[in-house]
Amino acid sequence: MQLTALHPKAWWQNYYFKAFVYGIGISFLFFIPFIIYDKGYFLFYGDFNVQQVPFYQMAHDAVRSGSFGWSWTTDLGANFIGSYSFYLLGSPFFWLTLPFPSAAVPYLMGPLLILKFGCASLTGYVYLKRYVQNQNFAVIGGMLYAFSGFSVYNIFFNHFHEAIVFFPLMLAALDEYMYQRRRGIFALTVFACCFVNYYFFVGQVVFCLIYFAIRLIMKSWKISVKDFFLLLLEGILGVAISCVLLMPTILTIIQNPRVDNPPNGWNALLYSYNQRYVHILQSLFFPPDIPARPNFTPNSESKWASLGAWLPLFSMTGVIGFMQRRKKHWLKVTLGVLFLMAMVPILNSAFQLFNSSYYARWFYILTLMMSLATISCLEFSDINWKRAIRWTLCITLGIAIPIGLMPNTTTKDDITTTTYGLESYPTRFWTYVAIAVVSLLLLAIILKYRNKSRVWFTRLLNIGVCVITVVYATYFIALGKTQSYDTHNQIIPTSLNGGKDLNLPESDFARSDFYKSMDNQAMFWQLPSIQAFHSIVPGSIMEFYPTIGVTRDVGSRPDVKYYGLRSLTSCRWLFDYTGDNDRFVKEDGTARMPGWTYYDTQNGYDIWENQYYIPMGFSYDYYYTEEQYNQLYEDNRNLLLLKAMVLNEEQVAKYQDILEPAVGNTSFSYTQEAYYNDCLQRQSMACSDFTYDSYGFTAHYTSDKERLVFFSVPYESGWTATVNGQPVDIEKVNIGFMAVKVPAGTSEIQFHYQTPGLKLGAIITGCAVPLLIAYVLIMKKVDNSKIIDSKHRITYKTKEPLPEKTTFKRTKRLHRKKKTEK
Repeated sequence: MQLTALHPKAWWQNYYFKAFVYGIGISFLFFIPFIIYDKGYFLFYGDFNVQQVPFYQMAHDAVRSGSFGWSWTTDLGANFIGSYSFYLLGSPFFWLTLPFPSAAVPYLMGPLLILKFGCASLTGYVYLKRYVQNQNFAVIGGMLYAFSGFSVYNIFFNHFHEAIVFFPLMLAALDEYMYQRRRGIFALTVFACCFVNYYFFVGQVVFCLIYFAIRLIMKSWKISVKDFFLLLLEGILGVAISCVLLMPTILTIIQNPRVDNPPNGWNALLYSYNQRYVHILQSLFFPPDIPARPNFTPNSESKWASLGAWLPLFSMTGVIGFMQRRKKHWLKVTLGVLFLMAMVPILNSAFQLFNSSYYARWFYILTLMMSLATISCLEFSDINWKRAIRWTLCITLGIAIPIGLMPNTTTKDDITTTTYGLESYPTRFWTYVAIAVVSLLLLAIILKYRNKSRVWFTRLLNIGVCVITVVYATYFIALGKTQSYDTHNQIIPTSLNGGKDLNLPESDFARSDFYKSMDNQAMFWQLPSIQAFHSIVPGSIMEFYPTIGVTRDVGSRPDVKYYGLRSLTSCRWLFDYTGDNDRFVKEDGTARMPGWTYYDTQNGYDIWENQYYIPMGFSYDYYYTEEQYNQLYEDNRNLLLLKAMVLNEEQVAKYQDILEPAVGNTSFSYTQEAYYNDCLQRQSMACSDFTYDSYGFTAHYTSDKERLVFFSVPYESGWTATVNGQPVDIEKVNIGFMAVKVPAGTSEIQFHYQTPGLKLGAIITGCAVPLLIAYVLIMKKVDNSKIIDSKHRITYKTKEPLPEKTTFKRTKRLHRKKKTEK
């Protein structure tokens, strides 16, 4: 009897190859029209345009130049490794840009996204292939995972795709350990997931614990005490290997006040926004709304929550069919637990270390489990697909019809108006509904071929997933681009040109300002700036801004009323985009901040110069205590910082011999004239020069007596300083900045920066790598003494719940029997 090979022989029919190429091909189809439209770039809107693109290019240039220390172009200054490990430093996709020149990096954003979708399809297949006999179904499952609503939604957050790519590998490695006791692979995948993105790694660990516990309880797995502790050891070693990046990151993020925000009271049990429950449910049955523009639930307060879990073509049919199956199964329990966690705030927050800020950024885990349930149903012969489709269609319409047709009466100025529909954008809403319903109808048609031809059935499924994905992803991207700045008239000619048309006088150091312009415009030109849209910056910046009345959450965007801040931080230039109606010049022809004069128009921007610019590094005659500073009217504090240095009580006792107390000084007024005089006085007490690089800065200062010299550089523990070659204490002054004491005469001031935690992290990594190698070699020798199978793997008696080997044979046999009876 001749046996048919389970796997195709030709390399182009290899299932790994198929999964990867299908992912590449489908994503190419919906990205390429927009890449062509934007002349080779892929530009979207919001965070993608103003964070992902400039971050990639700026970090690319920093790495190529060896500038791993301090980033002068991130807000007022930031720890480069700590600030960019979340966004890109651990990503292998970012490192692929290094061989290319700087100007090529923005062109690579589209191809890299296509590559990420292809890799997600491949790694999804790697995990799913264990659970089905027909490997074509596993390929389809990989495509469902790669092109789920979560993945398409997070084109907006480009760096989220790294977690989508690597997570299935960690789960597959855990499976391999539990089924075959393969040593070392789990440790490597733990390292990869932790190194790629520490934020998502937290959620992945939480799920692995849930996954592990459920499968043990359901008796799907068995494990001895020894093997359990060896598995734990692999996890620890994996984390330890990532410490070269993880340690600097931890020391950076613990400074951020947003980290300490646990769920509390009723808000831990119920969402305070009732529409959020509908939004979560809607994300399972419909393509995702674009970020920042929720349509089905406008007031769910989850604009950037990454709520998306829809599976193209299938929607929830496979999940519902699987859950309706009577047999007990670990996957049914897992899905039930995940759905429960999505609905309970404190359980949802477990995926982000119990932070109460609402995000559903773990839903890629849910979509992987949903994909597994869906492809499992394709093999099971006892799935009632008609019932599953009816349930899915009823729930889909049950969400769509009330939201789309509900009357809404409003009264304004004694005029009552009745409208129909609760959605914000009716055209988009009904388009989403149409895609969801047509997807189910197409699935119903394809399922008719399930018992007729396995080949045609899988082909039609592939085509169906491809068509629906291309349609909804194209529509999603097109909607996003309607919310963007003008790519052809603004972003491409004035931002992506790197500021090559700017011609400004050289100075030792000068920060820039942008008036109501696109976020992070300075990063495109790689100029130091006081404007920044960046979540992870030194804690001292987070501490300083609120004290002068500026909100600092995910960005630094000080209003023009804080004009004293500009001179304090050595801000010389202001750029005002000429292509909009928000202008820095008022109707009477004067500037919106005192002391600024028009300089020139270059690169599409009017340029204004601060006539009261203060060079970096200056001193004071007076001091204020922090207590006195906090008692001052908030809007005057930015001006006070040009008059006196703010010290804590310990510093007052230490430096009262070189600074005078400012309280009671009658010259402290807060008029524009006083501001001009203060700036001129600080200019007269400024450093003669200032040079800087990624690892520190040097300045020269001449004084008639001992003084404290202030630098508007955020205070951080990685800084050390010398004056004339002698180590000196760095004082944290002015609520977050640095100062050092200098003697009379001319002094050379040198600050040196070393990334906190980098050396310790490198040592831990350096020790963990040989430990892992030793562990694998030792366990290989130990395992070789045990019974091994033909593939040189240890054999264990484990219960493999899927797949059912004879599913298709039984189905085809029943079909033939019915045909014969007819």
